[in-house]
Amino acid sequence: MISVINFVEVENRVVCATYRNLMIKARVVLVDKTSGTQLPDPVTTIASPVPVGSLRIRLTDHVRPGTYFLVALNGHGSYLAKSAEFEVP
Repeated sequence: MISVINFVEVENRVVCATYRNLMIKARVVLVDKTSGTQLPDPVTTIASPVPVGSLRIRLTDHVRPGTYFLVALNGHGSYLAKSAEFEVP
């Protein structure tokens, strides 16, 4: 089963994305493209038993302008999927 996370938009410091084949307890994290580091906050955990849906991630004040992407990790922290890159103004 191939997992997918699709970036939709950033508006008013809220990232919107859709996902497919992410199971319950999967985590979606924000990664800084320049440094490659995973930001400790915000992290979204999939709580729905349905493997298809959408999510909204409110960016905290410490997320600086730059290029980022989303990464989905399973409950054990292993890589599942990566979104397209996007700019945070």
